[in-house]
Amino acid sequence: MHPRTISDRQRLYLLARVVIVRHYRQELTLTEVARALSSSPRQLQRAFAQFGETTFREDLLARRMAVGAQLLVEQRSIPVEDVARLVGYSEGAHFASAFRRRYGLSPARFRAAALVAQRERASDAAALGAQRERVSHAVALQAEERS
Repeated sequence: MHPRTISDRQRLYLLARVVIVRHYRQELTLTEVARALSSSPRQLQRAFAQFGETTFREDLLARRMAVGAQLLVEQRSIPVEDVARLVGYSEGAHFASAFRRRYGLSPARFRAAALVAQRERASDAAALGAQRERVSHAVALQAEERS
């Protein structure tokens, strides 16, 4: 393969990834993105096959799911239906199905599990801090006894 072809294809792949990152909320298709990048759908498929670890569709889905998971955890006041719309799904049920396939939990259960994990981490951090304080106190007492 000609070096120029390789660099052009890599550039196409990287530009398509930028489009996905910036516009994942919109309805994106391989054809639309290829057209926007002055390419053909087949060339874009080849670029993903050569330089990506996934297909265009899988990359778009991964971005939507990652942002959806982040919103579910960080913005607990936003209903799941609204999270679905924010990441590009017109139907909350489609988002929930895709989310369940990807993470093995419904969005609501994922959110609840994340909350429990956050509380456990906070509790563990508090316990660790108390343990460090006890160790420091014991070390200080031993130092006093030696002097």
